[in-house]
Amino acid sequence: MIQFMKGNTKYGEVEAIKNNPNFELKQFGTTELIEIPGEIDLEEGKKALEFAEQIIESDDYDIVILDEVGVAIEMGVVDVENVLKLFDIKPEKVELILTGGQKMHPKIKEKADLLTEMRMIKHYYSSQGINARYGIEY
Repeated sequence: MIQFMKGNTKYGEVEAIKNNPNFELKQFGTTELIEIPGEIDLEEGKKALEFAEQIIESDDYDIVILDEVGVAIEMGVVDVENVLKLFDIKPEKVELILTGGQKMHPKIKEKADLLTEMRMIKHYYSSQGINARYGIEY
């Protein structure tokens, strides 16, 4: 899994994979939440795409997850055209999974073979004022 805009190891997925030798995770980003992307965020996004390209072309992985790349596109951290290039270099055996964002870019939707939309109907964040819980939301 290649995580975009994440540099904090306190996410639940980081803990969850610690005992799974068949799952690798690499983060690109800072520990801060991004409101307006700065130069460091753009640099990290570029590094993440370059790393993704290397991993996809390596023939070492059957599944490559680009975690939060939809948000990275939406916020301008990475360019959608550069993400689309990953589809073109992907070997047949590689499943490329993209996550993030309520609205995945239309060009990604057009290029994808499978789309799944998850949406909040009700959440205790807003209805009960409960904060994010370690191990559940992060």
